[in-house]
Amino acid sequence: MDSLTQIVLGAACGEATLGKKIGNKALLFGAIGGTIPDLDVYIGSLLYNNEIDAMLFHRGFMHSIFFSVIAAFLLGWGIHKLYNSGRRIHTTTKNDWIRLFFWSLFTHPILDCFTPYGTQLFAPFSNYRVAFNTIAVVDPIYTLPFLICMIVLMFFNRKSNRRKLWLKFGVGISSVYMLLTIGNKFYIDSVFRKSMEENHIKFNRYSTQPAIFNNVLWYGIVETDSLYFIANYSLLDSEHKFLNFKELPKQRDLKPSEFNDIKDLAWFSNYYYSVYKISDDHYQYNDLRYPILDENDPNSSVFSLTLYKDNDRLNIKPFEPKFDNFESVMSDLWERIKGN
Repeated sequence: MDSLTQIVLGAACGEATLGKKIGNKALLFGAIGGTIPDLDVYIGSLLYNNEIDAMLFHRGFMHSIFFSVIAAFLLGWGIHKLYNSGRRIHTTTKNDWIRLFFWSLFTHPILDCFTPYGTQLFAPFSNYRVAFNTIAVVDPIYTLPFLICMIVLMFFNRKSNRRKLWLKFGVGISSVYMLLTIGNKFYIDSVFRKSMEENHIKFNRYSTQPAIFNNVLWYGIVETDSLYFIANYSLLDSEHKFLNFKELPKQRDLKPSEFNDIKDLAWFSNYYYSVYKISDDHYQYNDLRYPILDENDPNSSVFSLTLYKDNDRLNIKPFEPKFDNFESVMSDLWERIKGN
């Protein structure tokens, strides 16, 4: 999920493991631990000259269980060495710090698994991308109550029971909401399957996910032998079905057999994708797991990349959002959330 959410969750892990011993400093170190996996965005840019490789590095090894274990031991040992001196000597143990960093590191990719982006939880042993598609990458209803609880507990003494109570509130409220999104996902999938039957769509596979910032409006894509269909549904719609099924062509102006980079990008998109030629050396890659902005334009995907030929490979130009008027997009999103 977004960086703020991961900071809050990491801080909660720090409080749960070391809050009674070191107070608000546990929140700080937990927040640091919760941020570390997302540093792969910067590390990928340093490791690779090709932007496709750098993008695919995100949510890879540094988001794995294996990394959480190894990094927890290294960070726990190192921070304990630095912290365990002067007046602080023997106030904490090495195992305290290992637990703090393990939980703050480990909960980060676990939370990411519930979003649609995909997380290589089992790297380096498997490149399988875990994506439960139950919650958007940014969802204020999950984050804000959690954040408020973490801020409130900071004002109590580290040994106060009220501090523990506010921690329970924060973790409890966010966890209950996450459980609701899981139940919602099962319901949405059943509605989507029923909607496809009513529209006589014979499908090979399908995917549903919530729109950004909420868990009320959902987007669905279905793959057939020759094309894709997309549709959306709000829990507030008067009819309990996905509306306005639109066809999207399986456009493949570049094929995986021509470039391994297309093969890698297709894997990244769970093979819901299209590629359009826009000039002699430039192509647009659309990740169709995410909605399109204009239902009449199959090339208006929210998540699109401009590819260009770079020697014998492809590369990516800097990502630019498709919408220029953010307020207008948010207004349209809000109107659709309210239902038809």
